[in-house]
Amino acid sequence: MPRAKDSGDSVSRCWWCGSDPVYVAYHDREWGVPVTGDRALYEKLVLDGFQAGLSWITILRRRAAFRRAFVRFDPAKVSRFGARDVERLLQDDGIIRSRAKIEAAIANARAWERIMDAGGHGAFRDLLWQHVDHRTIVNRLRRPTEIRASTPQSERMATTLRKAGFSFCGPVICYAFMQAVGMVNDHLVSCPRHAVCSELARVE
Repeated sequence: MPRAKDSGDSVSRCWWCGSDPVYVAYHDREWGVPVTGDRALYEKLVLDGFQAGLSWITILRRRAAFRRAFVRFDPAKVSRFGARDVERLLQDDGIIRSRAKIEAAIANARAWERIMDAGGHGAFRDLLWQHVDHRTIVNRLRRPTEIRASTPQSERMATTLRKAGFSFCGPVICYAFMQAVGMVNDHLVSCPRHAVCSELARVE
């Protein structure tokens, strides 16, 4: 497994973050930490949708630009975007200029609002976390080949989201999302973050 340097010490991190400082910071601070905020979950789902066909580091390097473009991923504001906003975003070279993905982010904000209007605070969180029984699945993976691209849980989540009006949320995207927001702890057991995220695991 590749090793990355951290303050002069060799750390057996998960191989996928390599040594890129942006990627390493994301791995060390965010990936696998449980996220339960309705709005934060919307942001992450949209960014995972923009990642489709691309590498995650491409999105990470543009995350600040995405947050500016999508008014800090406030669904109430994004849901009101119209044709002029779509054209504006298509001219923004700080983000991924895909009409389909931009329009999906807007449609997803509207779907998010419908869920929240019907269920109130925590409704989007519960819609997503129900697929892991509202608690983190802690895997004990030793090799990269043991990590799956999708699972029955991510397939069910994708179906739930599509029925609710979301797009760019297939089973593979959903599983990457689940790993990132701490629904699943897929850090390799040799990675120091496995133990950290296991301690942070949601157990409700």
